[in-house]
Amino acid sequence: MRIDRRALLAGSAQAALLGLLPGAARAASPRIDGLIARMTVEEKAGQLSCFNDEVRPVGAVFNPVVDPRGAEAMLADITAGRVGMLFNGYGVAGARTAQAAALKSRLGIPLVFAADVIHGCRTVFPIPLAEAAAFDPDLSERAARAVAAEASAGGLHWTFAPVVDVARDQRWGRVAEGAGEDVLLNRQLAAARVRGFQGSDLRRPDSLLATPKHFAGYSAVRGGMEYAAVDMSPAELRETYLPPFAAGFGAGAGATIASFTDFNGVPATANRWLLTDVLRGELGFAGVCVSDYDADRELIAHGVAADEADAARLAILAGVDVSMQSGFYNKYLPALVASGKVPMTRVDEAVRRVLALKEKLGLFDDPFRSLDAVAEKKRTATPAIKATAREVATRSIVLLRNVGDVLPLPRAGKRIALIGPFGADKANLNGPWSFAGDASDGIDLATGIRALLADPKALVVETGSDVHAAVPGGIERAVAAAQAADVVLLAIGEAGDMSGEGNSRVDITVPAVQQALAEAVAATGKPVVVLLRHGRALALEGAVRAAPAILCTWFLGEQTGTAVADILFGVREPTGRLPVSFPLATGQQPWSYDRRSTGRPAPDSDAMEPGRSHWRDAPDRALYEFGSGQGYTSFALAELQVPPRVAKGEALQVRVAVTNAGLRRGEAFVRADIHDRVASRTRPVRQMKAHARILLDPGERRIVTLAIPHAELALVAADGQWRVEPGAFDLWVGAGGEELHSQFEAV
Repeated sequence: MRIDRRALLAGSAQAALLGLLPGAARAASPRIDGLIARMTVEEKAGQLSCFNDEVRPVGAVFNPVVDPRGAEAMLADITAGRVGMLFNGYGVAGARTAQAAALKSRLGIPLVFAADVIHGCRTVFPIPLAEAAAFDPDLSERAARAVAAEASAGGLHWTFAPVVDVARDQRWGRVAEGAGEDVLLNRQLAAARVRGFQGSDLRRPDSLLATPKHFAGYSAVRGGMEYAAVDMSPAELRETYLPPFAAGFGAGAGATIASFTDFNGVPATANRWLLTDVLRGELGFAGVCVSDYDADRELIAHGVAADEADAARLAILAGVDVSMQSGFYNKYLPALVASGKVPMTRVDEAVRRVLALKEKLGLFDDPFRSLDAVAEKKRTATPAIKATAREVATRSIVLLRNVGDVLPLPRAGKRIALIGPFGADKANLNGPWSFAGDASDGIDLATGIRALLADPKALVVETGSDVHAAVPGGIERAVAAAQAADVVLLAIGEAGDMSGEGNSRVDITVPAVQQALAEAVAATGKPVVVLLRHGRALALEGAVRAAPAILCTWFLGEQTGTAVADILFGVREPTGRLPVSFPLATGQQPWSYDRRSTGRPAPDSDAMEPGRSHWRDAPDRALYEFGSGQGYTSFALAELQVPPRVAKGEALQVRVAVTNAGLRRGEAFVRADIHDRVASRTRPVRQMKAHARILLDPGERRIVTLAIPHAELALVAADGQWRVEPGAFDLWVGAGGEELHSQFEAV
């Protein structure tokens, strides 16, 4: 099903929804035209080739080693014009050496330096999924701006981020790298992160080119298994998976990376419909499309390419401008062009995009932009960036459960037992994709907690177990510590290498040895506060699920201990909300709060009613749904005002009175969800369309207005066209407690 872009753009509803605005026409560049006219096909292939940076390696290995060559050979290739960009290196000195080599090449075209700066650089921030729990695009933009300033000081021009894959299956490891299961939140944070990385001017030395990835549908892999096949309808692609990309491109992102997976039977790297018709034609993307790591070689294993030359041909013709790591464009493009199998016009198109990217970054005018040793020292690990990392970490923490107001804890007068493999652990603070960070810089839980205690000796730390293995006598010592304490902090969950790329799980529960530790500690009868460490939603069981208090602390980066301690002792209020739903059991995956209803919906109860849509042993609901979370106070809603109808070009102005009904100052998270009652295609049972935060003192009451643009009511209709179908909608407004319901009509 092909959607004509002009017809699609003619409807302002869906154009606004997806951010599909016509790209500004690129002015012709005499410099680029002149270079292309002078380049040999071999030099053109070199500009389209990206390699792992062996001139300034950081030591972290994220992918299988392919074609290692060493610094000397790489510098020779750069001087020969066979390299257009390097990635995942760090440090100014090495970058200056590599750039000097590039300027010695025949045409002196500068290199561009890229890296997977996913959640911080030297200063490691919370993983993106954790940051998404703040539900705060302004915070995400400020965080990305701070990260860009530090990363660019270390000799980088380009980040392979943000990840904008909407993730509904928590078995998939790369859930950790994105913004969760909701389309609206993914759209908002995609745009915010792009704006933050790129800043106001990409030529500035503290800006990073952003790369929304992976195009497209990567997160919908079968069984949640990394790199597996993806099959989905065109409507699902357009309603769920494309909008965050469109938002990122609309914010100015100049690059994207193609997905590793096959898409409806054709690998993305060879999928011309996806990378040309959809990416270029429908979304109007004019930037650079890069293969993922060695993905053109993988076309052979996929079974669609006969050999290496065929893989290069398929990739370039599909729309992959830059080949990452395989070296296939260097090896095979000249012969493919000479034989007529690849038109020179297609090669020139790709080269023009790459050179335009370099020009936009200001590298032709200043090849040593962002390669300043003084700036590297001045802008790395500064107090300001550490303060921002701490703020993001604190705002990311989600309080899921607090029975009997166990939290916040007093800073004096209680004996505390910190039990679990992550109590005094630094190795697992950062989580996946912290390529330039140093784990030893992190603040562990024990250190952060002791810093806030009136008497640091009131804290006793026991490991109890390792992540996956028992520790001799560990449970016995942990039980003894719990019995001697007034409250237990149970630091359990996933190790840093259990989430991220290549780390899919068939069972997303707490590892068995840690579950056994939790059961033994809970049996002492002491109040337990679970401090979960994780890169995805987990299926909680037994004593973990039943603990009086549960905090989602994710992988929060180097400020973990300070942020968690601030929440535990009430220095800061917990304000995070879940960007992903915690299932009742692993077997519910994939699952999202905005699932479509069946013809036999089951009541929302534990009773298993025959002939209804549920599992035999679980209802169709989550343990903690998307948006769940609470603070140390409560809020009441009243006086919901909803206009009876909303017309094209208007926004539905929803007003509600919010009152802080508790005894502490707190931040209300007010959210509006809708449901289209009758449509030409089945609709989500509910879907978030607006949200706001408001800080209130005890007893304070304020009116909050949530605006829902008419465009947000659009769907891909049964005929394949985007439109708002007139009719009745349900609307719910909530703030963490009871919801208010109303309805309206779209006209």
